[in-house]
Amino acid sequence: MMTHAHPKASTALSRFTVLDLTRVRSGPTCVRQLADWGAEVIKIEMPEGIDAGDPMGGPRQGPDFQNLHRNKRGMTLNLKDPDGVALFKRMVEKADVVVENFRPDVKSRLGIDYEALAAVNPRIILASISGFGQDGPYANRPGFDQIAQGMGGLMSITGLPGQGPVRVGIPIADLCSGLFAAQGIMVALLEREVSGKGQWVQTSLLEAQIFMLDFQAARWLQAGEVPKQAGNNHPTSIPTGVFKTRDGHMNIAASGQRIWERLCQVLGKTEWTQDPRFASGSTRSQNRDALNAEIEAVTVTDDSAAWVEKLNAAGVPCGPIYAIDQMFADPQVKHLGIARHLNGGSNAAQDYVGQPFRLSRTPSEVVTHPPALGEHTDAILAGMGLSGEEIAALRARQVV
Repeated sequence: MMTHAHPKASTALSRFTVLDLTRVRSGPTCVRQLADWGAEVIKIEMPEGIDAGDPMGGPRQGPDFQNLHRNKRGMTLNLKDPDGVALFKRMVEKADVVVENFRPDVKSRLGIDYEALAAVNPRIILASISGFGQDGPYANRPGFDQIAQGMGGLMSITGLPGQGPVRVGIPIADLCSGLFAAQGIMVALLEREVSGKGQWVQTSLLEAQIFMLDFQAARWLQAGEVPKQAGNNHPTSIPTGVFKTRDGHMNIAASGQRIWERLCQVLGKTEWTQDPRFASGSTRSQNRDALNAEIEAVTVTDDSAAWVEKLNAAGVPCGPIYAIDQMFADPQVKHLGIARHLNGGSNAAQDYVGQPFRLSRTPSEVVTHPPALGEHTDAILAGMGLSGEEIAALRARQVV
C-alpha cells in the first residue's frame, strides 16, 4: 500500500506503517518518536474547509507545528463521512499502528474504536492519549497540560516556598504522555512478535504527570510525607541550588560529604567542614538558608564562567544557567548536534530539535519538513489502487 520514494528518517522502524490522527501536542509528540526513527507515518487531517486545522498548535508554518510534524507524509480524509471511514479502514488493513488523542467518546462515535479496528486487522495497535483516562468519572473532561500539572501535584512542588502554585515552563504532561504512548507502542510491537496480535495502548496526561513526580510521589506513598515547594534548592541534597555570581547565576550541586568538602576547599572556606551547623548532611539541611547565604557571599566575587571552571576542575558538579540562545551556543551542545539543519523541500531551510538518544548503526535524521495540508493524498490513494477518476470523485464530495 505504502510504497513510494519518500525519504526515511532512519532504517530502524522502516517496516512499520503508522496512521496519525493526532493533534495539538501530546499525540504529535508520540508520533514524532516513530517518524524520527523511520516509521512510515501518514498524518491524516480533515479536508480544507471542513476543519479549522490544528487547534492550539500554532500556525502551520510556525516553529511549534514545524518541529512537531517533520518526517511525515500528509493526506486529507473526512472521518465524519462514512466513505472516509471506509477508506481509513482499508488503510488500517495494511497498517501497524494508529495513534489518536481525541476525547475518549469520539472514537466510538466515528466507528474507529479499538474493537472496530481490530475487527479489520487483529494485528493493529491503537494508541490513545487522553486527559484523564479512557473511562472513569473525569473521562470526558477536556484535558490540557496545565490542568494536568495542577491535578498531578507538580505545581504544588514547583516554585519558591510560599509563592503559591507555579507551572513548569514546558508542557511536561503533554510531552511525557506522548513519550509514554510511544514507549507503549514499542512494547506492544515487541509483544506482537510473540502473540501475532495487536492491542490497545492507553495513557493520559494525568497518569504521565503523576509518574513523573517519581521520588516526590514515593515520599507520600511510602513515608507519608507531603512534599512542598523547595524553589531552587534540592529537597533532600544540600547544598544544591542557584547561587548569584558577579555576572549572573549558576547551579551548584554539592551533595554528599566528599563533594561538600571539595566545595569548601574551592571557595576557600575549609573551616565550614568543622562548623557544627554545616558539618553533616542533616545539619546542613537544618541550616540550609544560612549556608546558602554564606556560599553566595563568596560566589558573588567572581564570574559564573570562572566558578564553573574552578569547581569542575575540583570535581564539584556545577554549571551555568543559560537562556535558550546561550544553550544552543554552548560547545558541548554544538558537539552533540541536537539542532538538526534541513535545507529545501516544502519550506525554507530551518533547524529542528533532533532526537535525544542515538543508535550507532541506524541513526535518526530530519529528512523532510512537515507536509502541506493533503500534500500526499493523491499518491497515497493511488498506492491503495484508486484510479484518478475515483480520487477526483472523492475530492468533489470532500471525502478527501
